Amino acid sequence: MQLSASLLILAVSTALVGSVKVKSLVFPTETSTSYVEVTPLKGLQLSAFTLCMRLATELRGEREVILFAYRTQDFDELNVWRELDGRFSLYLSGEGVFFSVPELGSLETHLCITWDSGSGAVAIFLDGRKSLTKIYKKNHNIRSGGKIILGQDPDNYLGGFEAKQSFVGEMYDVNMWDSVLSHSEIQDLASRKNVRSGNVIDWHFANIQSHGQVEVISHEV
Repeated sequence: MQLSASLLILAVSTALVGSVKVKSLVFPTETSTSYVEVTPLKGLQLSAFTLCMRLATELRGEREVILFAYRTQDFDELNVWRELDGRFSLYLSGEGVFFSVPELGSLETHLCITWDSGSGAVAIFLDGRKSLTKIYKKNHNIRSGGKIILGQDPDNYLGGFEAKQSFVGEMYDVNMWDSVLSHSEIQDLASRKNVRSGNVIDWHFANIQSHGQVEVISHEV
């Protein structure tokens, strides 16, 4: 009887884990007014980071697409783009670094970017697969005091949006850490073997404010 009870508890626990609900952002149309502001757990004064998200879009080779924007009063501190030619790019207050990797599509992709100031090492991970490592912005530091925006690229502190740069599609599970996660940790995140949340942005508890036509939906993972 004790064994049966233990198996029952395990089955119930597994069912509960399998029915976790997450909030997902749907950006249905190209617009200059739809965006989401995310409040981090702490300021983005960073000398290293790992940024991960799950996303899907049917904008293929039509234009550049902003995937993540963090801007202070005067600078685009941390921007992630899907370029017109399909490459991914990271910009830290100036010229960017580019990666030729498989394009995004309508099937969900788990995307991560890691960067370390000490070495300048930066890499992109798609569904747990790592790109080559490049050296970018060695000894640079990301400054705090800005705004995190999903869906638009702010040309000033919280405005100057352009519809032709907006994200159209679905995005969720946006997490950020103030350290570089290992390849194996990112693989576990991609396959959902690891439910570890970010210590800078924790998507499960993130305070998000949606504007315009963004739909915040809930679904099970």
